[in-house]
Amino acid sequence: MYPERFSNLPEYAFPRLRALLDHHDPGGEVVDMTIGEPKHPFPDWVPTVIADHSEEFGRYPPNDGTPALRGAIRDWVARRFGTTLEADSQIAAVNGTREALYNVGMALFPERKAGQVPLVLIPNPFYQVYMLAALSVAAEPMFVPATRATGYLPDYASLPPEVLNRVTAAYVCSPSNPQGAVASAAYWEELFTLAERHDFRILSDECYSEIYRDTPPPGALEIAARMGADPERVVLFESLSKRSNVPGLRSGFVAAGPRSMARIRQLRAYTGAPIPLPLQRVSERLWAEEDHVIANRALYAEKFAMADDLLGAVPGYASPEGGFFLWLPVPDGESAALRLWQEAGVRVLPGAYLSQTVAGENPGKEYIRVAMVAPKDKTARGLTSLRDCLYR
Repeated sequence: MYPERFSNLPEYAFPRLRALLDHHDPGGEVVDMTIGEPKHPFPDWVPTVIADHSEEFGRYPPNDGTPALRGAIRDWVARRFGTTLEADSQIAAVNGTREALYNVGMALFPERKAGQVPLVLIPNPFYQVYMLAALSVAAEPMFVPATRATGYLPDYASLPPEVLNRVTAAYVCSPSNPQGAVASAAYWEELFTLAERHDFRILSDECYSEIYRDTPPPGALEIAARMGADPERVVLFESLSKRSNVPGLRSGFVAAGPRSMARIRQLRAYTGAPIPLPLQRVSERLWAEEDHVIANRALYAEKFAMADDLLGAVPGYASPEGGFFLWLPVPDGESAALRLWQEAGVRVLPGAYLSQTVAGENPGKEYIRVAMVAPKDKTARGLTSLRDCLYR
């Protein structure tokens, strides 16, 4: 029998979008700005590395990543965040970070906390896998608004102590999806202090950390080390999908304290889908190389400067600090998405599809999410059509 806790799940965002749009004809040349699938070129040596190791498709890959891959990840973390990890006890390669963001619940969430069903804090809007991770282990997801009033990050510190005492984990995404807000060092410090006081883990989804406008976003591991926090207090999730424009590679990593990682690895030994060895080999090189990341970031910077020029006069427009989405205010996200499709052929995602309605309020209802992943000329065409359709 289907578990009752799954009976009221909202339909996933993209099937909902297809149901909204696909029985209508587009009103112009189609520009798809819905899914966060990078379209910038990946390094031209990627196919060569895979081909050079193609015979390794005939071998079972190591579940947690080759020593060379875990070493490359360790070295990247040290360069990027100034933090030292043990490759053999604190890092595991994963087949896309969505896998790890989900399985962390089964590995680390207790069945009870303080004699009650544990709470999992989730920013609202949110990446939907966070909710499923909680529900799958019968924890209770608690959606905390991440709105303009809170700097587009969840204000977990505003929750009452009796709530925080039930919390077993808190998801944070920085830069945030969909708003592109960056958690400052002060934000992280406050959250670590809160987590220590109320004994919960911080689950830091930093998959967009290498796409930023000016200053590299501080990371959770970086601040934890600076504060001398318990290494078991934080779990980091990172990906090559956005950083290196290889979403189909399905390669990322999870990093945590040794005790947490032992439990994550034990679960993966039973259930994990390891990355094929040729893809691990190219991942080793991608984590070790920064030139393509710098070039990728420059392409996004050009497109966001263009968005600022085209949309900067829109009331409520906020130029994102990081990530590759625009979070644009509209009277109603579904109506705006349908109108934009019917009149201009531009596909965007209603913000309500990324948010949960709590006490009758949906923080994404008056927004649309626009993915800035296409080449510059196509992005310019889509943004111009969007502006002329919705804001003039």
